[in-house]
Amino acid sequence: MSDNIRLLEALLFASAEPLTTKVMYERMPDGADVGGLLMKLQEEYKERGVNLVQMDGLWAFRTAEDLGDLLKLERKVKKKLSRAAMETLAIIAYHQPITRAEIENIRGVATHRGTLDMLMEQEWIKPGRRRDTPGRPLTWVSTAGFLDQFSLEALTDLPGLDDLKASGLLDRRPAIEAIPSSDDLFDGQEDEEDVEEAEDEDEEDDDAFEEDAQEESGEDSEEDFEEENDNENLEEEEEREIA
Repeated sequence: MSDNIRLLEALLFASAEPLTTKVMYERMPDGADVGGLLMKLQEEYKERGVNLVQMDGLWAFRTAEDLGDLLKLERKVKKKLSRAAMETLAIIAYHQPITRAEIENIRGVATHRGTLDMLMEQEWIKPGRRRDTPGRPLTWVSTAGFLDQFSLEALTDLPGLDDLKASGLLDRRPAIEAIPSSDDLFDGQEDEEDVEEAEDEDEEDDDAFEEDAQEESGEDSEEDFEEENDNENLEEEEEREIA
């Protein structure tokens, strides 16, 4: 009897999955009272840290229910926010209450539903009131958890443009300086026109030179033809005199 109960105990411990009574009957010696042994094991483990439990005809050892909370191990896992999540959170913080369509309009791209869900899971944003506009879109606002996470007492403590520029997060130069002035634009066009005019003048000079060269070659050919005719006439006259 003692050997059978030890064997059954070992089977239940070694199994990676809960066992049925049929499987245990097949593994136990012939004539073993598996049902009685299970009841005895269950009673022995009743007050221990591990209990023998039955789940829909399956038997397995499980941690005692009253020890479950004591065995939980909680630890914070740092997750890096995606670029989309950071942009969305910043827009909500500075423009709240704001709708999803307005967020997409500022970002210039569609906002995935998972981005808002992730920020809600972090308890940094929450749904606000609906707008009194057609469709009554839902607005989004930041939470007290957002202020606590970033060590802010109020939304007015959010860094302004000057603070962001001083920290190097924004360009110190005004954005308008990146746009060329109208004079610069026209100066570039004038330079291009001057280049085009110079090229046209060069082409005209080349054409005139070719025409002059053709005329000169034509005149030379006419003079050569006249000289040849004069020489032929002189030769004919000399031949006549000799004759």
